[in-house]
Amino acid sequence: MSRHLSPSALSSLSGTPRAALVTGLSPLIDGVAEAAPASHGFLRRAWFDAALQVYGGRAKTLIASEGERAVLALPLRFTGPVLAGLASVPGCFWPFRSFPLAANAGDAALGAALDELARSVTVLRIGPVYDGDASAAPLIAAARARGWKTVSRTVATSFLLDMAAAQSAGTWPRNSTLRKNRFHEKHLAEHGTLHWSFLSGDAWPEAFDDLANVEWASWIASRTDGRDAKFTRAGHGAFWRAAAADPVLADMFRAALLTVDGRPAAFSFDIDAGDLKYAIANSYDPAFAKHSPGKLLYYRNLVHAIERGITRVDWGAGDSGYKRTIGAEAGPVIRDWLLLRPGVPALLSPAVRLAWRDQ
Repeated sequence: MSRHLSPSALSSLSGTPRAALVTGLSPLIDGVAEAAPASHGFLRRAWFDAALQVYGGRAKTLIASEGERAVLALPLRFTGPVLAGLASVPGCFWPFRSFPLAANAGDAALGAALDELARSVTVLRIGPVYDGDASAAPLIAAARARGWKTVSRTVATSFLLDMAAAQSAGTWPRNSTLRKNRFHEKHLAEHGTLHWSFLSGDAWPEAFDDLANVEWASWIASRTDGRDAKFTRAGHGAFWRAAAADPVLADMFRAALLTVDGRPAAFSFDIDAGDLKYAIANSYDPAFAKHSPGKLLYYRNLVHAIERGITRVDWGAGDSGYKRTIGAEAGPVIRDWLLLRPGVPALLSPAVRLAWRDQ
């Protein structure tokens, strides 16, 4: 009977890994994200769709399957001439640009994905991602084994706070820090009634306006053109509003907001991924700077997170001063990667490395 089945049907029945490149963003992305490590659970179809809506690009999705189960979903954003085959993983810079890979995906599925990828892609950019990224690292290793050349450049060093370990050691939060916080809260209250709120789920997208108001009052508006602001409409606000249309992502998005007499004074915005919290952004209104509203809020935010089962905080890159003060320590390096297809593209990797390093 098997001789009457097509090769693809035989592959499906036998469980032999296979891959296909489909136009647009595949609905299978969500299923793979749910099978991926919790750290990558936010990499859902709506996440990539929001990036393409806001930042543009032609989308395709590489799907690798084992039997009837999709185990890899690699969204691709194509730019430039079609024949050039230049693709990148879409997404937002915060916390990283990766893709979902099922936790138990086999090496053969990665091989099938790379074989299919080589038919359409000359150069693939992945990143920024952390060293050891649960999806990118296995794909990069498999690519090297199949003759692809890889080029990387260092972006920054991440900072991680292990709250569970610090609490066990009795070093977080310090009693002296809590006393200082109570002192500042007392004097901050002289400006008006303080209200601390914790937002998620159906608070979006309206709550993004409060976060944007804090950003407009902060140093971002006074010292820059505002394009790097996370939540203003002149910045990246459209991305977060679009992504929050997915109720699963909306529940993963978390914010702590401090208002003084109803006026937004400080916020912290995060993504909860299992027991890990990605600290995406925080800001405060300098009108209240004397009393450290940002510091007061993020300590409350972290305590609230602990009560929900969060044990670790990924503070990402950037200003390490306040992060070390909280107790964060240097974590994995963050890098950008280029994967060059075997053949002529791979042979050009030394020149690409020199050119890309200087950008």
